[in-house]
Amino acid sequence: MLWTLAVLIAAAAGAGIFAYWKYKQSKPHVGKPQQKIEVKSTASIQDNYDVIVVGTDPEGVSAAISAARNGQKTLLVDGRNRDVLGGLMTLGWLNSIDMNYAPGKNSVLGKREVLNKGIFSEWYNKIEGDSFDVTSAANAFYELVKNESNIDLLMKTRSIVPVLGEGKNGNSKIEGIKVVKEDGSERMIGTSAVIDATQDGDIMAEAGVPYTYGLEDVGNKEAKMAVTLVFRLKNVTPDVWKQIEKRLNGDNDPGTGANEVSAWGYKELSNYPAVNKDRVKMRGLNIGRQNDNTALINALQIFHIDGADPKAREEAFQVGKEEIPHVVDFMKKNYPEFKNVELDETAPELYIRETRHMQGEYRLTITDVLENKDQWDRVAFGSYPVDIQRLSPNDAGTVVCAPKQYAIPFRSLVPLKVDGLLVVGRAASYNSLPHGSARVIPVGMAEGQAAGVAAKLAKESNMSFRELSASKEAVAKMQDILNKQGMVLKPFSLEPQAFMKYKQYEGLKAVISLGLVAGGYKNEFNLDQKSNAKRMVNLTEGSKKMDPGTFKGDASSAIKGMETPEKTPLSLDQASFTITEALGLKVPKEAAREELIKNGLLTEATIGTIQDKENLTNGDTYMMIKDIKQVLKP
Repeated sequence: MLWTLAVLIAAAAGAGIFAYWKYKQSKPHVGKPQQKIEVKSTASIQDNYDVIVVGTDPEGVSAAISAARNGQKTLLVDGRNRDVLGGLMTLGWLNSIDMNYAPGKNSVLGKREVLNKGIFSEWYNKIEGDSFDVTSAANAFYELVKNESNIDLLMKTRSIVPVLGEGKNGNSKIEGIKVVKEDGSERMIGTSAVIDATQDGDIMAEAGVPYTYGLEDVGNKEAKMAVTLVFRLKNVTPDVWKQIEKRLNGDNDPGTGANEVSAWGYKELSNYPAVNKDRVKMRGLNIGRQNDNTALINALQIFHIDGADPKAREEAFQVGKEEIPHVVDFMKKNYPEFKNVELDETAPELYIRETRHMQGEYRLTITDVLENKDQWDRVAFGSYPVDIQRLSPNDAGTVVCAPKQYAIPFRSLVPLKVDGLLVVGRAASYNSLPHGSARVIPVGMAEGQAAGVAAKLAKESNMSFRELSASKEAVAKMQDILNKQGMVLKPFSLEPQAFMKYKQYEGLKAVISLGLVAGGYKNEFNLDQKSNAKRMVNLTEGSKKMDPGTFKGDASSAIKGMETPEKTPLSLDQASFTITEALGLKVPKEAAREELIKNGLLTEATIGTIQDKENLTNGDTYMMIKDIKQVLKP
């Protein structure tokens, strides 16, 4: 079953991809082109390390630097045939940063205060702004790594697998890794701590850590967010950029704009007639300027790709490379500022948004994000909107909600069933919906920095990561070290959001956790809006994902013969009848309510919250779904 929200609440699903730029704050400037610094593996690799970090994406770089600065001899190793550090940002060419800002706080210069800070801010201060040149970004990552004498670097390994032994309480324990080096030779490397910073959680999966995949946890087992092949245009001269700025800053659209290095708009490109219309869809352009009169375009979405499957990734490259020349030709013909630009190249790696979601000691929930929840073991803060990209060419994508600030707990880095391992980045222990916010790079780099400190403390205290995660004393010590090393991890408390004060809020939590509703960038959940017979059918059909075996009927049979169900007010009896029809309980409409009550699927408490039983609101219907969910929950 695909994402159902666009059918249920069209207004919420209409939130565009562009509004996210208002969450960015730049110090934009175009710099001088840099020569790419050659990344060299350390000549002599040791047999044992205090910490091994697998993956050279930003999260891995941050983890390695943190561990090294805390006195741990660290190996940073990668197996993707990379020649630079930075992964998604420098090889996937995702050169625009989804920033996390503190709510309502400005610096003395008037800029918004960045959450987390730490190693992320060190790196960010070396680049051009909210969009950056990928070569200068890669060089900045390498410079930070080279400055740490405690880091050894091993690039271009052919394979990396964990070496497992026996841990505590029946768990496995990672005791090292086995690598096949670029020259084909094998090497066993021991350690007491592995930090998995791979995009897809490759090490944790290989080690036997349980995980969910994609939107599996909300019942959409086959659904996969689109992947993107970023492409580069040349001949993007200063004059061309001025024309881009003139168009996007002068179109009276608050959802478009441009600064010296970033541009967001050209929404009409969502109507681009794709050659491969079943696999490809364009959205408006997100443009990141480079230092050499080129620009990177993040806009082409490719569907039905398993991002963790190498063969599927090859297929995505093929689909994208066949489509992109047609896209560029369309841009040249329809926008005068692009008439002289040319396709230069496509990114070496794909932008893959989602694959595995580890199951850890704590699983971040959409309610945590919705409620701006703090955590006692906070190691990072998020604030980016919950962005669920398209799942198919016919899907609009959606923004589930827009938090102000929430905490990532250390427990979400600690996997179940395997000791000696931490997982950072988008494969950490998040449910799929909050992952839409927590997957951004600044959060992952903060997690990496925390993981490096945790490795030091676990070793010094002779504790497993699991034991450390349960110790408030040890976690407080970790947080103190992180704060002294540039992070800002202070407790916080925010006023409850307006929608949390509604008596139907418990119902909203139930349906949002199923991926059935969204509030967009303004958290407009419309709990007081009157529902209708058709919307109740859509909501109930979407709820079948809770337990498909129990829902044996067809909710739409409840509106059979109704001329305009989308305009027909929803009564409590009609809503109850819709549910009984979906469950396959063959009772007449007038008996449906009592049938639900008899089966424990509708409570008197919920009925008591309904003010007008002949004209139910969205919030009323959500409460009814909540009652069912409480009975059917695993």
